[in-house]
Amino acid sequence: MRWFTNAGRPVVAVVVLVMCAPGEHHLAVLAGWDGRLAWGMAAVLAAYAGIAASVASNRPAGSPGKRSAVAGAVVSLGAAMAAQPVSHAFVTGWLSAEPRAPWQLVIAVSCVPPLVFGHLLHLAATPVTRSTETPTVAPAPAAETQDARPALQPLPTVQHWRDAVPPGVRLLPLARRDPEPQDDDRDTRETHRFLTTEEVADRYGITVSTVRTWKSRGKILPAFVDPARGAMYDPETLPSAAAVG
Repeated sequence: MRWFTNAGRPVVAVVVLVMCAPGEHHLAVLAGWDGRLAWGMAAVLAAYAGIAASVASNRPAGSPGKRSAVAGAVVSLGAAMAAQPVSHAFVTGWLSAEPRAPWQLVIAVSCVPPLVFGHLLHLAATPVTRSTETPTVAPAPAAETQDARPALQPLPTVQHWRDAVPPGVRLLPLARRDPEPQDDDRDTRETHRFLTTEEVADRYGITVSTVRTWKSRGKILPAFVDPARGAMYDPETLPSAAAVG
């Protein structure tokens, strides 16, 4: 049924835009725009809702512009919803535009295009900070004093060691041990083997919003949440695309 969902979403979106556009066009005409130019009001609200929703979904939590994008998506949805009952109230006679439209309606509708344009410029100018590596904090060097240093003792010579070994016992050479990896290198390798939300979306060939939907429904579970990069997924535990879809 995935094909039905993928094919149905654009169809529903087109039908919704066609049904909402006349009401938004009607309010723009009442506010004083020309009949042909008034169709731009429907395009403005539709584009504003789509852009704000996309930015709100793709920006990680706590990043600059996240709250502004969420607020814009809510405002655009509210404006599109409010345009329909107000327009229908004028069409059905509950409200009247004779001899002229109410001044409150004219002011509110006239302010929509410049406000939308200003907010979109604000979203475009807000940078998105993404960290490519997990920050590591170097340990502070331990404070040492001259008095606390142990006194250096001379090492016994080879001749002394040989004298202490009983006769007939053979000494074996000491094998050199490889140095253990540093904690920061191990942490970096462990972090790099996990996938971000964008990398999981590229792996399945889907959108980032679909990955977040799978996560909320429990189809895929993150290994941990990184403060800078968000949810991190273990590629060894990710299910196949057929099992998730």
